[in-house]
Amino acid sequence: MASSLMGHFVLPSGNGNKVWEDQTFFSLTMGCVLGVIYSNETPNKLGSLKYWYERNKVNFLVANSAVWNDDAVNGALDSASFWVKGLPFVKSLSGYWKFFLASCPSKVPENFYDSAFHDSEWETLPVPSNWQMHGFDRPIYTNITYPFPLDPPFVPVENPTGCYRTCFQIPKEWNGRRILLHFQAVDSAFFAWINGVLIGYSQDSRLPAEFEITDYCHPYGSDNKNILAVQVFRWSDGSYLEDQDHWWLSGLHRDVLLLAKPQVFIVDYFFKSNLAEDFSYADIQVEVKIDNSRETSKDNVLDKFTVEAALYDPGGWYKSNAYTDLVSSNVANLKLDLSSTSKPCPGFHGYLLAGKLAMPRLWSAEQPNLYTLVVILKDASGSVVDCESCLVGIRKVSKAPKQLLVNGQPIIIRGVNRHEHHPRLGKTNIESCMVKDLVLMKQNNINAVRNSHYPQHPRWYELCDLFGIYMIDEANIETHDFDLSKHVKHPTLEPSWAAAMMDRVIGMVERDKNHACIFCWSLGNESGYGPNHSASAGWIRGKDPSRLVHYEGGGSRTTSTDIVCPMYMRIWDIVKIAKDPDEIRPLILCEYSHSMGNSNGNIHEYWEAIDSTFGLQGGFIWEWVDQGLLKEGTDGSKHWAYGGDFGDIPNDLNFCLNGLTWPDRTPHPALHEVKYVYQPIKVLLTEGTVKIKNTHFYETTEGLEFSWVVHGDGCKLGSGILSLPLIKPQNSCDIEWHSAPWYALWASSFAEDIFLTITAKLLHATQWVEAGHVVSSTQVQLPARRKTIPYVIKPKDATFNTEINKDAIRISQQNLWEIVLDVRTGVFESWKVEGVSLMNKGIFPCFWRAPTDNDKGGGSNSYLSLWKAAYIDCLHYITESCSVQNKTDHLVKIVVVFLGVPKKEGSFTNLGNTNHLVKTEMIYTIYSSGDVIVECNVKPNSNLPPLPRVGLEFHLEISMDQIKWYGRGPFECYPDRKAAAHVDIYEQKVGDMHVPYIVPGECSGRADVRWVTFQNKNGFGIYASTYDNSPPMQINAGYYTTAELDRATHHEDLIKGDNIEVHLDHKHMGVGGDDSWTPCVHDKYLVPAVPYSFSVRLCPITPATSGQDIYKSQLQN
Repeated sequence: MASSLMGHFVLPSGNGNKVWEDQTFFSLTMGCVLGVIYSNETPNKLGSLKYWYERNKVNFLVANSAVWNDDAVNGALDSASFWVKGLPFVKSLSGYWKFFLASCPSKVPENFYDSAFHDSEWETLPVPSNWQMHGFDRPIYTNITYPFPLDPPFVPVENPTGCYRTCFQIPKEWNGRRILLHFQAVDSAFFAWINGVLIGYSQDSRLPAEFEITDYCHPYGSDNKNILAVQVFRWSDGSYLEDQDHWWLSGLHRDVLLLAKPQVFIVDYFFKSNLAEDFSYADIQVEVKIDNSRETSKDNVLDKFTVEAALYDPGGWYKSNAYTDLVSSNVANLKLDLSSTSKPCPGFHGYLLAGKLAMPRLWSAEQPNLYTLVVILKDASGSVVDCESCLVGIRKVSKAPKQLLVNGQPIIIRGVNRHEHHPRLGKTNIESCMVKDLVLMKQNNINAVRNSHYPQHPRWYELCDLFGIYMIDEANIETHDFDLSKHVKHPTLEPSWAAAMMDRVIGMVERDKNHACIFCWSLGNESGYGPNHSASAGWIRGKDPSRLVHYEGGGSRTTSTDIVCPMYMRIWDIVKIAKDPDEIRPLILCEYSHSMGNSNGNIHEYWEAIDSTFGLQGGFIWEWVDQGLLKEGTDGSKHWAYGGDFGDIPNDLNFCLNGLTWPDRTPHPALHEVKYVYQPIKVLLTEGTVKIKNTHFYETTEGLEFSWVVHGDGCKLGSGILSLPLIKPQNSCDIEWHSAPWYALWASSFAEDIFLTITAKLLHATQWVEAGHVVSSTQVQLPARRKTIPYVIKPKDATFNTEINKDAIRISQQNLWEIVLDVRTGVFESWKVEGVSLMNKGIFPCFWRAPTDNDKGGGSNSYLSLWKAAYIDCLHYITESCSVQNKTDHLVKIVVVFLGVPKKEGSFTNLGNTNHLVKTEMIYTIYSSGDVIVECNVKPNSNLPPLPRVGLEFHLEISMDQIKWYGRGPFECYPDRKAAAHVDIYEQKVGDMHVPYIVPGECSGRADVRWVTFQNKNGFGIYASTYDNSPPMQINAGYYTTAELDRATHHEDLIKGDNIEVHLDHKHMGVGGDDSWTPCVHDKYLVPAVPYSFSVRLCPITPATSGQDIYKSQLQN
């Protein structure tokens, strides 16, 4: 049989077509690819139940052991061992294998697969792993472009080829059993040999390949070890179907397993349930596939064997620490259904087991109730021959006009896209790291994940079943670069690619079909649209009508998708589709809110539309994690690397950094905003009523504790537990204003700003978080009880000294404070308080920010391109005039006029008839109290594009590193991403304000700030607030200058300045985020080039005063 196989292959040393360059040839095995591998401890029910009893004991504490550095290498090996623990008929071959990397297939060592081959001089490589993550070859990151010429099905001659060798022995207990070799996933194609005998070939980098090797293994007791050799190609024709937006990495990146099965065994099964209309019972069915291929007689299996199944409810398993009577948790038994009367066509339809379960506990993301299914094969004497088991959930996925229903409810998808990514391991997985992802998702109200853009590790699905996550499972198909081709059709249009595409779709469904979390199958991503997609959709609908089909290609509304699933569609367009009476499908954004760097602006507006528009059911943010890889610098330190950092050509730079978390799963500030818009408890303030709505579909508020707190002008006025009646799913509770517990506080308060915050916390620990976790928190502003009167500084009796000379104006009051202003430049040379230096450079107008990734997107139409074309990036301020307008014993008024003139490479740019871009009049009124009122009148040229910011910049002594502010926080927020940031008084170190995006840019802002103080450790510093009728400010302070944030391309390249750069902005442009390749900040968050006027109050602060005291006195004016 092996010799006949050899005829199918052209090995690297042969002539003719190569199988790795033939799209019609993608797999040749000597057995079936299994969807199940759980050969349990003992081949009976109890062994299976004990296995799942242990395997299901996973919770948020596991996430604490997640590792993201070099320790992850051993962590991956430990996980591979853990995943087969308790399975004596499954053996992991994980560990260190011998490895040799050839530059191309023709350079592979001759006969390296022979048992007698000497590999002692080869290096070692851990399996599972990607070889590029261990110093072999290099990672390549591209978004769309193939890293090789587009010439399907051919790949480059220079095709790095990994040669692997390891050995194993057959355990005694495996005698007489069939031996299967199972590769969980290999990138991108491979041959495998056992003891020098070629056993097969496979490709598809994200699905398993399985070979029966019984006849080629040395049995137990043999003096010879079994030698497994594998040859892996970096590129194959399959690579044309794997053009996803992620790192191109190669090798045995998931585990390699040996399985021992009886001569006749359960090869696969498909669990199905059909719920009654009132959900009072479920008809359950299991379709079982039996392998008796090695039997001499191929008669009906049922002549010699029987098959049965049982369902067990683990709901009570963990009420004590010891094993309970697991078998007694049986809730349903399934027997063989031999009737064929209900079948639409004659013939054999498989071994079908049927049963009924009364009052089933249904699975949903809110209530992930699971059962354990055990399938048993017995021989004629009744002895158990084989036993397989898995977790299953009972739920119903269905459609209604403009709705996706789960158990009859129109669930809302609060989702993210997730690539498999580990910064040290690449595509290799660790149990604790997957749990970390799920724990973070659940804690941030994320209830759904799209596996972008390929089937992921098998354990991921079990964990999503257990933790409760709705899933779109996606086929490993993307051919994005064909969109740009002028001469080659998309594979979906070519019959020669049909089988390969279908194989990937079928393989995904067959592997994952028993997982309750999957509500939808996806045909792939960004692969055009054609008959191969139609065929795949048809196959899925015939195979598994219990789920929906998804595919965005072809415009997201083809007949091959049950969901309208656009990506990055604008709010007004999704609302338009939802209101289209001819479109009866629900709309779920398969990708939206592109999280590249400082992003995710406008997401609250998406959710205002989703929450209020029938037919919109949510979406999946792009994406979960920054795909940065750990790279060692010349100094030995590690940093996050992106495309091009490994010398990879072509590359798409940092377009792989689109996550809500950093590579080590530290959350970006934007994740707070996601948690807020995704929160299930909504609080609305209407006239006379506070409405609290429970948007869950299955959970009541029984497990929540509600509390309230009221603040007035930053001071806590009162708080308490909010006693509410139980709120049922999709119901609300109204609190009448006059009967609210905070009413008396509000009625007696004369604060200018009064805020009510209502918070819902978990009363009990869950699988994903400890008790006390905040599920929802909403702050609403209450109407003020008094009319706001603008504050006006009143001159005090105290006098001060003013010295005016040719170069400077020196103003001081005894030894309390001193300000020196340079007459030539119109800026502060220094500001001291009781001899302590506060400010050493300022105050300037400022209109520029370090560009964000979103600012750069859009080519010549990007905001950055427009700014540079208008020279906003290189403004230099010339002092047109500086004069003392008024001087008394109690105040000095100085007027400075700045002209913003472009400066390029040391010379001023000729702008024709216009000699400046912006004219700014700054009026300083310096009072004897030490107060400085800065009135700004800004007049930009009307032909300028929207401005990055309009505000003031100054530089403080580096010792002024204690910052306190009254505004939104505590985390970074911007005008279009601030809904989650509550208004309060916050305090931090200046260094902690900085947000270390991998590619630096504008960051660390805080929105709606009323006042802010900067102080040194002794309490000396400066106070700043809005003045007169000016609205709250956007502030920013840090050790990195705007120019430095603009210059550096990696965070580790940043150089700290010798002072603190402070920005007080009257206007600041939003960060955007609808996508990152068009200028898409919403109009309301743009800063048009029109005149602006605003005022800021600055004053010294000492240990005897505080920002809050100064602000209170300001309000009492």
